[in-house]
Amino acid sequence: MRKNRRGRVIAAVAAMSFIAASCGGSDTADAPADEPAAEAPADEPADEPADEPADAPADEPAAEPAAAPDGTAMVYTVNLHPDAVWEDGSPITVADMICTWQAAMNTPGSLSTVGYDQIIDVVQGSSDKQGVVYFASVYAPFRTLFGGLLMASMHDDCNDVSLDFDDAWPASGRPYKITEWSPTQVVYEPNENYWGDAPVTSKIVAVPLADFETEQAAIASGEVDFISPQWDPSFREVAEADSAIGLDVRPGAMYEGFYFQQGGKVDSQYDGPFANDVYREAFARSIDREAVIQQIYVPIGGADTEALTCGPIVPGPYCDPATAPFQDIYDPEGAADLLSSEGWTQDADGFWVNPDTGEVPEVRWIINTGNGRRESTQAFLIPKLAELGFKVVPDNCDAACYFQQRLPALDYDMAMYISVPSPDPGYLTGSFICDAVPTEDNGYAGQNSQGWCNEEASAMLTEADVTTDAAARATLIKDAIQMMADDFVMTPLFQFPNSFLWRSDQVGPSAEMSANTANYVGYVPSMPLWEDLDGDGQIVIGAEQWPECLNPVTECANSSWYVWTVAAVVQPGLWDTTDDQAFVESPLLESWTAEVL
Repeated sequence: MRKNRRGRVIAAVAAMSFIAASCGGSDTADAPADEPAAEAPADEPADEPADEPADAPADEPAAEPAAAPDGTAMVYTVNLHPDAVWEDGSPITVADMICTWQAAMNTPGSLSTVGYDQIIDVVQGSSDKQGVVYFASVYAPFRTLFGGLLMASMHDDCNDVSLDFDDAWPASGRPYKITEWSPTQVVYEPNENYWGDAPVTSKIVAVPLADFETEQAAIASGEVDFISPQWDPSFREVAEADSAIGLDVRPGAMYEGFYFQQGGKVDSQYDGPFANDVYREAFARSIDREAVIQQIYVPIGGADTEALTCGPIVPGPYCDPATAPFQDIYDPEGAADLLSSEGWTQDADGFWVNPDTGEVPEVRWIINTGNGRRESTQAFLIPKLAELGFKVVPDNCDAACYFQQRLPALDYDMAMYISVPSPDPGYLTGSFICDAVPTEDNGYAGQNSQGWCNEEASAMLTEADVTTDAAARATLIKDAIQMMADDFVMTPLFQFPNSFLWRSDQVGPSAEMSANTANYVGYVPSMPLWEDLDGDGQIVIGAEQWPECLNPVTECANSSWYVWTVAAVVQPGLWDTTDDQAFVESPLLESWTAEVL
């Protein structure tokens, strides 16, 4: 029987290493954006994991750093803006960086320790505004770290913040602060202690909208001023029916796919049908992806829509669609031959029977209720799979249950969802290496919710993170993705467009409303510049999903809407992302250097 560890963290959700956003810049080293400054990396980066964070209280950073600790491969020095303060007026300092590192590394149920586990120490430099980070390896995606700082003074023990947000939300070091959060709305008001430009509008409210129909009715009626839905052509119809509704739709880094949970190979509590390699391959080869594209995605993307073949990434430096590994997957006859050759038989109803158990595997396919596209996909594909001998049952729940509880707990067999990755491919490490499978041994930390463990691929992704040569790094990532295809970890479906709709008679200016459609953190960077045009004293955002917990370190932040409605709005970070999928220095980061030793 499958065990369920949902009780280990109450409504907890996995906090991805996101990069909070807002405009900003400062003096920087002259290094290219994808490489640390200074000389070429050492030929043999340290293989040993970094030591655990020191247990010193986060509010007592070390004084002047003496010398780099033994084993240091890279030193990352950051100078925080001298005027940067939290919403209560207290300064943002190195203590907050230390606290963030300790929380990520040691909090039970931490979403991801990737990258932070390469840090030997974080210490104060020449002042409490200078942080010195010592890495045990040359860590190429260092910009993905310290993307959402914790306010150290909020926490009694930064090594365990698992319960610290049960009745509180993260403190703000951004233009807006949260003044109210409930299951029905979140209210943002200007952070009067923000050291940069004050936001234009005095009140912004986000409210949950359960489904496409509710979103469309709300924007059409003017109940909300702005929405960012998962794209469907019906939203274009809504915009075309009302000249006051602005619309921007553009391709971004989002992609949708099917995922096959095989964690039972790592930990028996996750045991399920896809832990069997033969069954998983046969099942994946029995999905008529082209039929799904024609039925589900052509109405969204148009007649020339093609399946995404890159895997868990979109076309670009790390995937050439012409040579992408997820090409010719569909082969139902080959799938049947494979099962038969391994002793599988079919019962009276035509379902495949496991020769080891004598039972028909039942595949629990989870989606979030209210998502019409995914419900239509289930209705279309489940009968087709049944005809080929695979018993699949819908096992759905609402978005909060799905993304914040069951997906992080690997409590499913087959899932369908959109991923919203950061611009750096380092996110693959946190999502697919063996060490990121949540288990009792690692305190149920990690974001590998597929439970996939391929030691060779894990080594490649880990090496990619310490490789600063762009071509070599791309080769490592491409090879690891090829192994994902060989192991049938997932089936990529569609590179999803990003979309914004807004009432141009209620909120503007339009140039700002559409300025960040393709940004990893969505509309958040533009929020401080939005204007309340209809004079009702507020701007209302319709949120397609609603977080049910507020912890940015644990599973809460597994939902992109947690990032967009909570974390990215208030948590300050060292780096921001842009609409063209790049990193820029945030207003918090005055200057920095990254030196390879």
